Amino acid sequence: MPTLAQSFLKLPTRSKIAIGVSALGIVAVMFFMLRLASAPSYTTLAAGLAPSDTGKVTAALDAQGISYELGSNGTSVAVEKAAVAQARIALAQQGVATSALSSQKGFELFDTQKLGASDFQNQVTYQRALEGEIARTIQQVQGVQGAQVQLVLPEDSLFADEATPATAAVMLSGPSTGLESGAVRGIAQLVASSVKGLKAENVTITDSTGQLLWPQGDGTAGAGGATSKLAAETRYETAMQASLNALLVQTLGPGKARVQVKADLDVDKTTLSKVQVDGKPVAAKDTRETERLQGGGATAGGTAGTGANIPTYSANAAAGGANSNYNRRSQTVENIVPRTVTHTDVAPGGVNSLQIALVVDKSVSAADYASIQKAVQGAAGYSQTRGDVFQASQVAFPKPAAAPKAGPVPVAMLAPLKWVGLGLATLVFLFFMSRHLKRREGEAIASPAWLREIEEPVSLAELEAPSPEQRTMILPPRAQAESAQALEQLMAREPDRVAAQVRQWMSED
Repeated sequence: MPTLAQSFLKLPTRSKIAIGVSALGIVAVMFFMLRLASAPSYTTLAAGLAPSDTGKVTAALDAQGISYELGSNGTSVAVEKAAVAQARIALAQQGVATSALSSQKGFELFDTQKLGASDFQNQVTYQRALEGEIARTIQQVQGVQGAQVQLVLPEDSLFADEATPATAAVMLSGPSTGLESGAVRGIAQLVASSVKGLKAENVTITDSTGQLLWPQGDGTAGAGGATSKLAAETRYETAMQASLNALLVQTLGPGKARVQVKADLDVDKTTLSKVQVDGKPVAAKDTRETERLQGGGATAGGTAGTGANIPTYSANAAAGGANSNYNRRSQTVENIVPRTVTHTDVAPGGVNSLQIALVVDKSVSAADYASIQKAVQGAAGYSQTRGDVFQASQVAFPKPAAAPKAGPVPVAMLAPLKWVGLGLATLVFLFFMSRHLKRREGEAIASPAWLREIEEPVSLAELEAPSPEQRTMILPPRAQAESAQALEQLMAREPDRVAAQVRQWMSED
């Protein structure tokens, strides 16, 4: 019984090539699968690093022979999962910070303070430590990647009117798209509460793009952190459109109508004073005054001295008559009107005007179209007297593209199933190939016809001899060219000259 190798050698050349290519494909697939399975898995060791800190981290890992990968434009370092503990120990031994939070130094600066430092050095160290502690606290806020804090602390002054207020500047790393207005206001209050004598309106917060985050609005933070007019209008419009579109979807169904709102808000904070009269006037103050004088007859003479020369009222009155009687009364009444004075702080956010645009599909009936217009106007608070604008139109909406049907297999399982299918196809190919080879083992391979004809050795003369059936074609003699005849005659007459010319040509080549 022939072996597998003998059966393979008996196959045609095309079959041998197909089997070889299939074997190479199987080996390549197995090689890539083993390489993917044995590839190391990396995990993030440190993120949000400064370029100088990244260099320190990589140098410490290189010293310990730990492989790593850089990501996020060199601000993060990843190592193999199996080497995470070893990498952390190596960085701790070198004293390298693995995060932007730990790279900020706070009150530990006083641990390295030299003995005999001056008051100025202590003040500078305290300010640096306070900035570091505040930056650490800010970095714990969700959405903040990093922070730098600069403080300006006032100097002690003997006169209060000459004292300068404390100020602070905070720069947040990265764009501020992930921060809400409430978070920015909280950061400002946090910084103001961390520094003695610092007010929230003296805190400035910006992001890495230079956008001013605090103070907002008209530049006065005393408005309670009121957001700018554009931000307030955007939030109001988004909320209003979401509620109106939800109403349209629940009423008409998805893809039948769309509404757009443009709002003009009054974001100025005002104070409203109201005086209300409650009743009749009431006497609040009553003042009464009474004066009475009585006098007798005139005397013959006066007292000697200057006192007699000073006139008095009683003396003058006595001069008028023998007896005098003076009586005066006065009364002053102050009335007040009962009233109530009310001071109301009007919060910003009042609506000056609205512009509402409604678009409805033509498939909606006329009755439903009219009802939808009234419903949208009522839900949006439309007021014609306020100057609101409402525009409604009915157009043909484009038909939505048919969503692809979800297959029975989840998308997450497609990649593993590809490898499983490839492995099954390889096994099926090997099964049928081995089965075909075993079937060919018992078959007799026909030898070529020319091999069966040559059974005995044949001499070369017999092979070269023409067959009696074949006719030999006799060609006419070829006429020799005149140049060739002249060359032959020259070679016959002067062979030395011809040989010398040939050698010269060979030397030139």
